[in-house]
Amino acid sequence: MPAEYGFWENIKKVVTMKVRPSDRISGVKEYYFSAKLKEIARLKQSGKPIINLGIGSPDQPPHPRVREVLCRESARDEGHGYQSYYGIPELREAYSRWYAARFDVTIDPSEEVLPLIGSKEGIMHISMSFLNPGDEVLVPDPGYPTYQSATALAGGVNRLYDLEASRGWLPDLEKLAQEDLSRVRLMWVNYPHMPTGARADAAFWSELVRFGNEHEILICHDNPYNFILNPTPQTIFAVDGARDCCLELNSLSKSHNMAGWRIGAIIGKECFLSQIIKFKSNMDSGMFRPVQLAAVEALDLDDSWYDSLNAMYRERKEIAYRILEELGCSYEKDQAGLFVWARVPDIYADGYALSDEMLYEADVFLTPGGIFGRQGEPYVRISVCMDVEILEEARMRIHALVHTKNGTQ
Repeated sequence: MPAEYGFWENIKKVVTMKVRPSDRISGVKEYYFSAKLKEIARLKQSGKPIINLGIGSPDQPPHPRVREVLCRESARDEGHGYQSYYGIPELREAYSRWYAARFDVTIDPSEEVLPLIGSKEGIMHISMSFLNPGDEVLVPDPGYPTYQSATALAGGVNRLYDLEASRGWLPDLEKLAQEDLSRVRLMWVNYPHMPTGARADAAFWSELVRFGNEHEILICHDNPYNFILNPTPQTIFAVDGARDCCLELNSLSKSHNMAGWRIGAIIGKECFLSQIIKFKSNMDSGMFRPVQLAAVEALDLDDSWYDSLNAMYRERKEIAYRILEELGCSYEKDQAGLFVWARVPDIYADGYALSDEMLYEADVFLTPGGIFGRQGEPYVRISVCMDVEILEEARMRIHALVHTKNGTQ
């Protein structure tokens, strides 16, 4: 062992004792998948052939034309410097065309579009821009864990609202309206919903906009799954009055296979975006211009792109259904998005128990629904972001385990 090793170990101990994390960090846990992926990596290193059915990261590449634009623009001598905090005009205009073509909604590209380094960034930006310490945020349970983390990091207070299968995983706005909402500043909603795949109809969007305007709450609609197995893509801005109380986040991660490219946008009224840019402009220095131009190409793709994407996911979901049937889980077939959400059978205490059994005994990881909130504890979630051969291998492993346990094999 090198002599200097002991010196650096002592330095690390001193630093550990002297430097403490901020209160805001101490109140936030490491993102579940960040920690779980490390465990799965350790299991793989030990020789376990783990199949990960947990993460919703598309396994296919973007459209060839999108990649061609990136390569062509990256080869140019210009375009490698800092870019505008507001995104290039071409990208804002592409988002405006996309809203017009896909939703028949007019968006002003100069004032109502703010490109992002992925929509997850936008969740943090919105929280930091509109929350003061002690302000409350309505957060869905079950829901995307980042909503709670961003609220806590911004000094806000998470106020969970239950989503239940009996209501189609939609919030009970009438019940919420009867509560004291005087400290609520933001409300997070997400349809098609992650993790349940539930969809909302036009009547709900109208009711939600009315709720936001009446109670002076900024409604933040996180909308990354709109074009994945969703026959009726919708925007909250199709509702009159939505611009006065709403923001909408969009992402190319799921709909265009560009998760690692980190491209998204906030759509909303200039008075809201002008506040967000105050925070955002202090956190980044714009996005690589060739990536933005490639995103323009992605947004201009025609229906054939979405049709082929959905045909692939439809085939994969059929295998996911069979996996869940092997486990005795119950599920709905009309779920949108990249996942299948299913209730575990009563023989398991909760989704964590089923997930652990499959991971450690069948080498297959399923996401426990409890990571999305208390309402998700009796559920598990399967991602379909891998090809049919891998999904079928997972099914066969689970089939073998189940039948061995039941003494039928």
